[in-house]
Amino acid sequence: MGLLRVMMPPKLQLLALLAFAVAMFFLENQIQKLEESRGKLERAIARHEVREIEQRHTQDGLRERESSVSLPSNNDDDIVIIYNRVPKTASTSFTNIAYDLCGKNHYHVLHINTTKNNPVMSIQDQVRFVKNVTEWREMKPAFYHGHVSFLDFTKFGVKRKPIYINVIRDPIERLVSYYYFLRFGDDYRPGLRRRKQGDKKTFDECVSAGGSDCAPEKLWLQIPFFCGHYSECWNVGSQWALEQAKYNLVNEYMLVGVTEELEDFVMMLEAALPRFFKGATELYKTGKKSHLRKTSEKKPPTKESIAKLQQSAIWKMENEFYEFALEQFQFVRAHAVREKDGELYLLAQNFFYEKIYPKN
Repeated sequence: MGLLRVMMPPKLQLLALLAFAVAMFFLENQIQKLEESRGKLERAIARHEVREIEQRHTQDGLRERESSVSLPSNNDDDIVIIYNRVPKTASTSFTNIAYDLCGKNHYHVLHINTTKNNPVMSIQDQVRFVKNVTEWREMKPAFYHGHVSFLDFTKFGVKRKPIYINVIRDPIERLVSYYYFLRFGDDYRPGLRRRKQGDKKTFDECVSAGGSDCAPEKLWLQIPFFCGHYSECWNVGSQWALEQAKYNLVNEYMLVGVTEELEDFVMMLEAALPRFFKGATELYKTGKKSHLRKTSEKKPPTKESIAKLQQSAIWKMENEFYEFALEQFQFVRAHAVREKDGELYLLAQNFFYEKIYPKN
């Protein structure tokens, strides 16, 4: 190459470099298109498999209704849990526990994969999803998880609603983690190309420059995820959305944990829902997968960056919701768990029945 530079005129050298750069750009673009095509093919195959299972389930269900009387079902086997996971809240770490336990505890785990990770479903998809969750008997008991906002099943005339659970995180810490995740990925799938790959700008530099990826509006995520499928939920800074999210957290979710105290969350789920989570606490403490996913190249923000974000009304609302969830979680935990010699243990049953009439 050095000999060529000596022999070639400067103009030809420049043309050669430009041709090389164009060729590299074209090659990288073709690789990206191949990866996208592969992803579309995988999703198409998955949808085809689901349709086949649904058709088989419908045919089997019709035959059962025609040939037999209905028998009382085991309530534990009819349970459906929905974990509408918020991005970058340790959701992959927690979901891996469900995957590790499903074989031993005999339930199904289903990932809700929406197009372009859109957390809002169309009305027709809402109907399909509610029908699947409530009538897909082959898949019960089931643990559904995905980046989907809360969906109120009562609007669709459902008598037996699923059990909702979730985990949330300090809003600024969540945003910082997501910011670096888009640029550097994580140790879960290190070879996957991320949307902002190649952008070396730190979170502090982004805040200082007033960048869009670190703007206060990007904090608005946990409130709408709990608020749901109403249009007002996604209006950034909506007071109505905040109050609706609080209402749903208290009234529609069995338990909402926080990333910073995930072990306590896992322990309480095992106590409340052993059909799904028997062995979860020990697995979380000792299993290799429970702490698997970590964002690469993450740098903690400076106090100046944090202070700048905390001046926004959006942060104040998201932080109010986080603190509301944290207070509720700590209240539930105080009535379920005790600490002794640095170890947590669950309280024994502290209610009983008496004065049972009529006496036999």
